[in-house]
Amino acid sequence: QVQLAESGGGLVQAGGSLRLSCAASGRAFSGYAMAWFRQAPGKEREFVAAIAWSGGSTYYADSVKGRFTISRDNAKNRMYLQMNSLKPEDTAVYHCAARDSRNYYRTEVSWYDYWGQGTQVTVSS
Repeated sequence: QVQLAESGGGLVQAGGSLRLSCAASGRAFSGYAMAWFRQAPGKEREFVAAIAWSGGSTYYADSVKGRFTISRDNAKNRMYLQMNSLKPEDTAVYHCAARDSRNYYRTEVSWYDYWGQGTQVTVSS
């Protein structure tokens, strides 16, 4: 079992930045593929970014590519999402997710086994 807890959300003006953090506890964090998803009101949860267990490979949704950066620190059991040049359409609850996988990662919600409760990000225009 892995427990995940997000932090770092808040209210920011368009063009601003936020850094989200996902703290993991429980089983060995380093063997897990990790990802960020987001869900806006009335919309389905959507993929944002993923990172392999080693941190050596990352993948981004087209909507955030070039603006967001995913990273992880396995020694600290933490994953991060640096969000720059934020837009009002980035407003959503952001969730971190994990699955025990040293081979690859996926973008589908259903592939991940563990989820955090989420942190609200609101971008004003």
